[in-house]
Parts: sequence; C-alpha cells; structure tokens
Amino acid sequence: MQRLVPLTLLASLLATAAQAAPRQETAAVAGLSQPAEIRIDRWGIAHIYAADKRDAFFLQGYNVARDRLWQVDLWRKRGLGLLARDFGPDYVAQDRAARLFLYRGDMEKEWAAYGAGARDNTEAFVAGINAFIDEIALGKQPLPREFKVAGTLPDRWSAQDVVRIRSHGLTRNVANEVGRARIACAAGIEAARLYKNIEPKWDPQLPAGLDPCDVPQEVLTDYDLATRGVRFTPDDGKLAMLDIPPEAVGSNNWTIAGSRTATGRPILANDPHREHSAPSLRYIVHLEAPGFSVIGAGEPALPGVSIGHNGTVAFGLTIFPADQEDLYVYETDDQGRYRYKDGWEPMTRVVEEIAVKGEAAPRKVELAFTRHGPVVHADAARRRAFAVRSVWAQPGTSAYFGSMGYMTAKDWAGFRDALSDWGAPSENQVFADTKGDIGWVAAGKVPRRAGWDGLTPVPGDGRYEWDGFLKLDELPSLHNPASGWFASANQLNLPDGYPYAERKVGFEWSNDARMRRIVEVLSADGKQTLAGSMALQTDPTDVTSRRMQALLAPLKTNDPKLAAALGLVRGWDGRTDAASTGAALYEVWTTKHLGRVAVARAAPPAAAAIIGNGDIAAVMGLLEAPDATLGADPAGARDAILRESLVAAYDEVAGKLGPDPKAWSWGALHQARFDHALTPRLPAAEREAWSSGAAPMPGTSLSPLAATWRPNDYRVVAGASFRMVLDVGAWDNSRVINTPGQSGQPGSPHFRDLFPLWSKGQYVPLSYSRKAVEDVTETVLKLTPAPGS
Repeated sequence: MQRLVPLTLLASLLATAAQAAPRQETAAVAGLSQPAEIRIDRWGIAHIYAADKRDAFFLQGYNVARDRLWQVDLWRKRGLGLLARDFGPDYVAQDRAARLFLYRGDMEKEWAAYGAGARDNTEAFVAGINAFIDEIALGKQPLPREFKVAGTLPDRWSAQDVVRIRSHGLTRNVANEVGRARIACAAGIEAARLYKNIEPKWDPQLPAGLDPCDVPQEVLTDYDLATRGVRFTPDDGKLAMLDIPPEAVGSNNWTIAGSRTATGRPILANDPHREHSAPSLRYIVHLEAPGFSVIGAGEPALPGVSIGHNGTVAFGLTIFPADQEDLYVYETDDQGRYRYKDGWEPMTRVVEEIAVKGEAAPRKVELAFTRHGPVVHADAARRRAFAVRSVWAQPGTSAYFGSMGYMTAKDWAGFRDALSDWGAPSENQVFADTKGDIGWVAAGKVPRRAGWDGLTPVPGDGRYEWDGFLKLDELPSLHNPASGWFASANQLNLPDGYPYAERKVGFEWSNDARMRRIVEVLSADGKQTLAGSMALQTDPTDVTSRRMQALLAPLKTNDPKLAAALGLVRGWDGRTDAASTGAALYEVWTTKHLGRVAVARAAPPAAAAIIGNGDIAAVMGLLEAPDATLGADPAGARDAILRESLVAAYDEVAGKLGPDPKAWSWGALHQARFDHALTPRLPAAEREAWSSGAAPMPGTSLSPLAATWRPNDYRVVAGASFRMVLDVGAWDNSRVINTPGQSGQPGSPHFRDLFPLWSKGQYVPLSYSRKAVEDVTETVLKLTPAPGS
C-alpha cells in the first residue's frame, strides 16, 4: 500500500500547478475592514492573508461558508434544537433533547474562561459566516444546492451559538454506567466483567443506596437524541443516526525529538478517528495576519484550528479517556421534587417553544433540571428521575474551543499554561517546537470523586458529589522525555506510580492494540522520517492477531473446515491489507463471533443478552487465562469457544465471498464510501455525483490505520478522515490529507478529489511559506471592503 504521492508524480503536480496561472476573482465583502486575499490551492486548502487578526477570523468564517455552509448550518440547528423548524414534527423530540444540554450559565464567565480575544475572534468569525449568508439573500451568491434539495435556508449566527452548543463534545461513559447497572440488576455486578475492560485493576462496586433495577433501559433516550448526529437515510428519507460503534472514536498522535529523526528536526503527527461523513468532520485552513499565523485543521463551525502549527509550535490531540460525566438517580415525590440530603428540592423547570415545519403555532416543551444537570428521564409511577451531570455545564467547556488559547503559544511554557483551563473533551495534547522541545499534556476537567468510582449511576441525594476538579499538575505530562518521543492512542497511559485510586481519572480506556504497534515502530533502531510517520499512520497491522495465533497454535482437529480456518489464521502475517485472505477471516471472527460465543459461555444468560459481544480486550484476557466462569474445565471450554466461533466466522465469509478461500480478500468486504447526507433525496441519476465512490480498504479499529466497520454490511464508518505529519521548522515539507475533499458542495472540484489519494494511503503538501503557497495556488480571491462597511 502506498503511503504518499510518489515523488515523481508530486513533482509533476507541483510543476503543473506552478506553470498554470491561478484563476483571479474579485469581490467586495461587507464587514471586511481592509483588503485581503484568499489563495485556494490545488487541493482545496484556503490560505487567508488578512491585514489584521480580526479580518483573518472574519475571512475564516466567510470562507467556511463558501465551502461548508450546509454542514455548519446543520451543525448549528442540531446543536441549538432547531431541526423541527426545517424538517418537521419528527424532530421535536431531538430538538427538546438538544436544548437540555445547551450551556445555560453566565456568558461573561463563559467567555472569560477561554482567555483574551476569544469573544472578539468568535464575533469576527460569525460575522464572516453572516456576510456570506447575506450575499445569498441579496442574490450575490447562489444558494448552495444542498439547501434547495432540503427545502431550507441558512440561518444567521451569533457568537453565543458557537460556544453554547455542548452536545458535540465527548465526555465518556454514561452509557456504560447504565449498561453496568442493568447487568448488575440481571446477574450481579460481577457479571459485567466482559462488558467493558477495566484498567487499571479495579473492582467496580455498586454505591450504597443504588438499586440497579431502578435504572431502565430507555433512561438515556434523551441523552442519545441530544448527542447524535443527523443523516438522511435511504429507508424513509428522514434524518437518523448512522450506527457507529462506540469504539470508533479515537485517535493516534506522536511527537518525536530531533535526536530521533533523520533531519534533526522534530516530527509531530496526528490522525483523529471519528465518524466518516461527506463533507468530513475536519476542515483545513491557513490564517495569516501581522503577528498572527496558524495552519491546520479544526471543526468547520469553530474559529481557529485545533491540530496544526503556528510557525513556531506544532500541536495535535487524541482523546484522553477521563470520566467527565455521571448519571444521578433520584427519589421523587408527587409534587415533582427530588430528595436531597434531609429534604426535598424543586426541579428547575423551563418552558420553551419549538417551531415545527407545517404547523402554525410552535409547540411548547418543558425542560427540567436538578442541581446536577438536565433531567433525561422521569418515571412518576416509580417515583424516580434521572439527570446527567457533565463538565459541559461548567464555563469554558465548549468542545475544542479551548484551542483558541494554545494555537498561538510560542513555547512549552505557554502551551502548557494555555491548557490549564482546558475543559472538554479531555485530551492528550502533544507539542513540538522549532527549538527542538517536545512534550505531552493530559488536559481536561476531571471531577474529583471521593469514595466512589464513576462506573455506575449514583443516588442524587447528596452522598456522591463532585469535589471540584483535578488541577493540571494532578494530571500526567512529559517534557522532553528521555526516550526522545511520546505517543498516544487513547490507551491507558497513566504513569507508573500514578495515584489512580485516589484521583480516579477513569477506568475505561481504549484497546491498546494501536499503541502497541506504534511503540514497536517508534522504538525501533534508526532515525525516524516523515515517510515513516506516514507509513505508521497507514499501517494496517492488528497486533491482537499474535495473541490469538498463540491460543490457536495447540488446537488439533479432524474437521476439514476448522482445519482450513486454522490454517488461514495461523499463516497470516497480521496485516489487514485489502488483498489479505487471512484478514477477512480474522476480522470477521474477532469482531462478530469470538466475543459473542465467549460471553454466552462465561456470563449468566440474563447478563449475556445485555453484554452482547463484550469488550474484545476483556474477552481475549479471559481466553488467555481461563477461569471458573467458563465451568469446571476452563481450558477445555476456552478451546471449544475458539473452535465454535472460528467455524462460524468461516461460514460467514464463505457465504459472502464463496467457498474457495483463495478468492477471499478483506477489501472485498471492507470498503469505504462517503455519501452526502442528502443523497437519498436526490434523483437516482444525481446520486453518484454526491458520493466519493467506493474503495476497498485495509485496516480495522485495532490497527494504526483505523478503519472501523459496521458489522451488518462491513462498510467502513469511522477512522482517520484527516491525517497530518509535520516537519517542525521546515514546514513546507509537511503533509496532510482530508477525505473526501475540502469542499462540502457536491459539484465542486474539491468535493471528492482527495478520496482516491486517501484510500491509497497518500498525502498532499501542507504548504505554509508564501512562496510555497503561491506555487500551488489554483484560485486567488481578491477581496475588498464593500462600500459603507
């Protein structure tokens, strides 16, 4: 698999770009204060040159509206609870749920939490979005086709919209709290062993006063509605959520000191793993103004960038899986109050109006809140209510918005200081600078829980309160480690001796398979290179195969089918290449069959129905050290699990790809395709133009090349749509990719032009110097202030 555009081809592309005169466009823009320029390179990346910082942020908003207006408009409407106005009564419940999780605190404290300039920069950014929307209303710009298909119009923004929306943040484990309580009700807390791997070693305990049977299966319906995305589906043409496995969310990053690289300069790499979409979650932009410079990617509805560099400091992030939320269970009375300590407290109740398409009058909905947070479920008959407490309610916790502080840092001290108030989501922030420093900071608001662990719901009667938040110095960090590098992949990375029993940062970390492969590569002898980091980001090795091959090695059989299956897995090299036969069998086996069979054998039936396939890390741990949960003959039961599940997987792959394993390949099953959300509303003849097309894909959720797939159809649904590798100090050597393309508008040449490169593991230049940008410029937008602005 190729990792980057071959050098000869890249040279040709660059030469062609340099020889062709860029297309010139001019426009007068209301709200712009001084003349400015936007250079769009041949890969759709906008390089914005403004006269001051305010205009830079203004043009960032204006430019994102040019490319991604439908996407950011839908993000805002989903987050503020405005979908029903555009899409009808089916979305009233989702709108009500979204409003439960809006920031409702003091806005002055909110803005102050992000530091100087945050409010001004955001006001400039939304003014730019609004300027483009106004041009549409005045007929100076065409209404993007997406709005015509959906039958909607874009809304104007306020700065508060950007930060009040909280429900796109990732704060972790409330769903697992509920699952663990349901298992405890069905069969005792011990039965949850295979549900989710617990690290470091810890025995979850039900808190005093909690009856786990009080927690109903539907308790998180509102939470799920509030936090899910929106999609148009082929089934009914309505908005709905794609089925994205929870383990799909993750990332890789690393920072390597110059002492370990071929050039003597640091390398910083980052590839965040999120749900795939068209357009993608990330958007690359370059902002330049006197005294201000930054390039990289962020979420398109937010000002600035969160992954990139500023000419001096490079930065990247992955989720640090701290536990930032809890579910509280209340006893209630017939007056709608809840018990707290020795008395009863009234809930705060807010009535809001939701406009609904096709209805003359808005609908009134009631929102209820306790001292801990929004009430997501209530059962008057059983006198119980449930609220989610999240760091979201704190000032300064709008997801990723805190990057406004660190993206202008000029050294390690400034970078670390900028993260002292980072809120959500909790992140592994990596750093490198042109002086040669590298580092890591685990940052985020992490509640102090004294006497309880956050792994199950807790009574809301005052016994289980947060005692503030851990300070930055109480979370791990590293500066210029002796190893010469640092990496993270959402795995358990609390250092040896960390007082986790006291601080209880979290116990539910990602599978360490990606990290183990990264460690193998970065620990190897020899100097690291940019090409090596690109190869590692696109490395399809699933190291869990070695553990399972060791378990399969002693198995003997006279069954021809099982013998064939054993031969395929035993002889496989562990690389989930698209052409691999062994990968097709192994990934279907470990993802769909191994856990199901093991859980059915190890857990009581009532619990097994809730656990499902379980956590593959916990399952593999049990198989490597079988115990009495598997019966009187643990080793024999383990071997039976291996045989039964492997044959089931063999049958499934044979049913899909035919009886001859020589004709099997992982890529025949495992394919990536990016379809615009509105595709189902299009005439059939237009649909392909709104799609990337399909491509066979290597990788899995457990390889550095993260490519999480949907069990029902094997489709790749999440992974690294954006990848970046930075040559710190020689910035023009840096490489990047963002699939399917930079533009969100079908029909744009940059809507899907990067997908063929991405699907082959290739990259394009992240040009930074003025000369490098000019050499690859495709279009120049010359912008001047509109008269009177």
